[in-house]
Amino acid sequence: MTAPLHAPLHIPAILTVTLNPAIDHTVRLKELIPGTVHRALGSEWAAGGKGVNVAGCLADWRLDGEPSVVATGLLGEGNAPTFEAFFAAKGIADRFVRIPGHTRTNIKLLDEATGDTTDINPAGLMPQSIHLEQLRAVLEAEASAGSIVVLSGSLPPGLPHATYREIVRGLNREGARVILDAGGRAFRDALAAPADALPWAVKPNQYELEQWAGERFVDLGGMVRAAHRLCRQGIGLVVVSRGAEGALFVSERHVLLGRPPILQVASTVGAGDALVAGMVAALAEKAEPERVARMALSFAAAKLARRGPSLPDRAAVLSHFDTMTIERLTPPV
Repeated sequence: MTAPLHAPLHIPAILTVTLNPAIDHTVRLKELIPGTVHRALGSEWAAGGKGVNVAGCLADWRLDGEPSVVATGLLGEGNAPTFEAFFAAKGIADRFVRIPGHTRTNIKLLDEATGDTTDINPAGLMPQSIHLEQLRAVLEAEASAGSIVVLSGSLPPGLPHATYREIVRGLNREGARVILDAGGRAFRDALAAPADALPWAVKPNQYELEQWAGERFVDLGGMVRAAHRLCRQGIGLVVVSRGAEGALFVSERHVLLGRPPILQVASTVGAGDALVAGMVAALAEKAEPERVARMALSFAAAKLARRGPSLPDRAAVLSHFDTMTIERLTPPV
């Protein structure tokens, strides 16, 4: 049955945190051929960074009368107007801490022949300890019991690998539910935290989970076992994104394998962030596991079908809801 268009009676506060945002400069190419000169078909600039993208999708999904999504993090004051215009247009509450300098610009080369995107991402600005203190003050003011907080993306230069761990610990004290979508050393360090500093949910891709597990998965069973290990460690939900093959949704009691139909892909940019936004939208409704899976995959499918930083309207997103194949697997013993 297709998901309803109405909103639940109570929507918890939703915050996204982006410590290393970016302006995304997307260059469209007829075909990307390494080592050759290309003539661009066009290019666009947009406010970006994983948490910014999640906030944008959730703002597009939001109904009139629901509380605004809050976006925070660390933002270069030199080109902040690009982000400020984006937040104003989407009705996102801007709680970013401004720091000296210019936010980095990521280059995305979109191959229109395949729909694939090649990313070139600079390191970003180097914040000072005072900026992290200001960010913690924002989170203390905005987060409360029941809030959903999404921590997304890479850490900027100079911040210790334990930064996410410490932020999660503080949010857990407030009673917030934290979703972490990051990679590399920062992700692995966050997963090695004691119970009071573990996120409530994580969204690695297959490669990131393999890095954490220290093995390459030769079959789906290995991926399920690794995700379930994280659940036994104390994480409530592990969602493993698998590109065109969909996603795996694992908790201690449920293992769901979600597969989309064959999709016409306009751009892969932001599809993983849309998946996270769909998770959040369903979790905010206290949805059952299958609905969480369908919502997450529907957001991602809707994003894949169009270019740019926005989702289509609710009806277009929900048109994908019943097209997803959701298979229940047996949790590991």
